[in-house]
Amino acid sequence: MESPTIQIPTIQTQTIPQTTPKIITFDEFAAWYPENSIRRYELHHGVIVEIPLGTGKHSRVKGFISGEMSFEISRLQLPYFIPSDCLLKPVRNEAGYQPDAVVLDDAAIAKEPRWEKESIITMGSSVRLAVEVVSTNWRDDYHLKFADYEEMGIPEYWIVDYLGLGGRKFIGNPKQPTLSVCQLVDGEYLVKQFRGSDTVESLAFPELRLTAEVIFRSGLPPSEPN
Repeated sequence: MESPTIQIPTIQTQTIPQTTPKIITFDEFAAWYPENSIRRYELHHGVIVEIPLGTGKHSRVKGFISGEMSFEISRLQLPYFIPSDCLLKPVRNEAGYQPDAVVLDDAAIAKEPRWEKESIITMGSSVRLAVEVVSTNWRDDYHLKFADYEEMGIPEYWIVDYLGLGGRKFIGNPKQPTLSVCQLVDGEYLVKQFRGSDTVESLAFPELRLTAEVIFRSGLPPSEPN
């Protein structure tokens, strides 16, 4: 993304709260975003948030999911691709997200006005599937992104809570690892949950044969037990 000079407020992190930060728009955020940055940033309620590096287990789960989806795309010659960088612009102007994994539609991407120069997605129809792997900031995945991805019209959204960190109203009591597959029906997400030996059902990848447990265990080294 191009990075013209722009005055920007102090960045908020997930762990250090900031007082009265200046509210900015998505366009200001996109213009500010550092080119070739090794750090990831999102825009939450008009405030820039630095996304901490994931743990080793988090990175393993994210990589496993992307790898399995890439294999399906190649195996079935699907007109999809998984970008290395992508910024989603929700309908409201004070938000911008980078999913842990996102599957884009090759045909639909041609209609995206900001894709070629900025890797920005503005239309939910360009996205086949968005994935968030839950960490300590689980409220962002279950509340904030759920609502914004739904409003964008993204047809499928996975919330991969492999450690069972989410609130009890989302994953039950007692808490347990849960994969929530949110599928858009008449403009609203219907949520199906998968645990243990349940085979995950996906609109984007109907022939995918993965159980929830296989996905959750992908975060562990081969020699590490449950």
